[in-house]
Amino acid sequence: MACFYCKGTIENATTTYMTDYENCYIIIKNVPCEKCSQCGEEYLSGTTLEKIERIVDRVKTALTEIAIVDFTQAA
Repeated sequence: MACFYCKGTIENATTTYMTDYENCYIIIKNVPCEKCSQCGEEYLSGTTLEKIERIVDRVKTALTEIAIVDFTQAA
């Protein structure tokens, strides 16, 4: 697969996903993705996005100001 933006090579990698919910930050580290080796554009699969949604839903009930979750342990 080639990068949509620059046509560079796509490689398997991990990333950090960050979102906010009611003035709190949720950070999920070690999220599997595909990343362009040329421009750094990241692509998340539908399955990964569904898992992120489930993780965020679980974390919402225990939020303080910042929640950091490891994808490999929470998915």
